[in-house]
Amino acid sequence: MNNFPIQLITMFGIGRITKMPGTIASFATCLFYFLCIIFNVHIKFLLIAFFVILVSSIIFINKYSSNFTEIDAKEIVIDEFLGQSLPIFLLYYPIQKGDPESAWVYLIMCFILFRFFDILKPFPINLVDKKIKNGFGVVLDDLLAGVYVIITMALFGHFFGPPFE
Repeated sequence: MNNFPIQLITMFGIGRITKMPGTIASFATCLFYFLCIIFNVHIKFLLIAFFVILVSSIIFINKYSSNFTEIDAKEIVIDEFLGQSLPIFLLYYPIQKGDPESAWVYLIMCFILFRFFDILKPFPINLVDKKIKNGFGVVLDDLLAGVYVIITMALFGHFFGPPFE
């Protein structure tokens, strides 16, 4: 199992951690983006990488799902990376312009909200999770959880103002 596709969809072994691999993958994603912010990685590079990983993950999950107990196995955590990335992209420039301490506030909020929606699976995430049993479905439910985080952060900004604007 040293081949790249399996390494990618398990986030290079994070998915093989026995306790809370999805939560650890989401947290690792936040750490990754925090480092990108610190080192001023341009969002264009990150967006290109995101779309390459998105398409590759769907293909790899479909092709290599037989290596796991089910199509949406707990070891497959690249979907957490992709879903967690969505709200961070929208906040990337505002976070990058601020100080690193305020970046943590946004990243922690994104992390908590993403895990909440990913675990709770409100409508229509629950339908996607139950009905679409392929690589696209595995990724789509997490992307929808990321969209819920974006909506929630926008509502926080509307009702509470800074730091949610």
